[in-house]
Amino acid sequence: MFHVLAADVDETRLPGESPDAFVRRLAREKALAVAPQTRPGAVIIGADTAVVDGEDILGKPADMAEAERMLHRLRGHTHQVYTGIAGYRPADGFFVDDMCVTEVPMRAYSDEEINAYLATGDPLDKAGGYAIQHRGFHPVADGGLTGCYANVVGLPLCHLVRMLKKLDVPPLADVPRACQNALHYRCSVYQAVLRGEA
Repeated sequence: MFHVLAADVDETRLPGESPDAFVRRLAREKALAVAPQTRPGAVIIGADTAVVDGEDILGKPADMAEAERMLHRLRGHTHQVYTGIAGYRPADGFFVDDMCVTEVPMRAYSDEEINAYLATGDPLDKAGGYAIQHRGFHPVADGGLTGCYANVVGLPLCHLVRMLKKLDVPPLADVPRACQNALHYRCSVYQAVLRGEA
């Protein structure tokens, strides 16, 4: 059984903080923030994802104008999606974290395609102003991304499994297969991730 708890943490990036340090810190802070609300014996998972272009973190756009600027900025080149995940077991204070980075090459979509996508309203609640899985927009270049697709959609599940095993929480299902079936995506990295090589 699991429960979802909202973590009230300040998500402001610290001066000079790298994208990987940023998402790791927020994942940890989120896990620790909800600890007082959990039941005895709980294992807490915190996560934070950032769309990164260079050293800039692109959050959810405030409005359509900002979403349009993000889509223009990302068009035709590769950016990264970083996710930090943290596991915390309050009973004994055990803490572990993990990181996933996916390289996302965007195709050279047209201004007309940007405008049509903006008209759907979808970009407003998406970091970087896009959803990789959007059926009408298809923002990623042919040849696909490098790394974990699930990371860009929402959460890198094989990284999560790897981390949960360190917390003595083994998976009760074939997570890689379930993930690929749900996302309709053939993953080339899950075995390396589960072995700790990626």
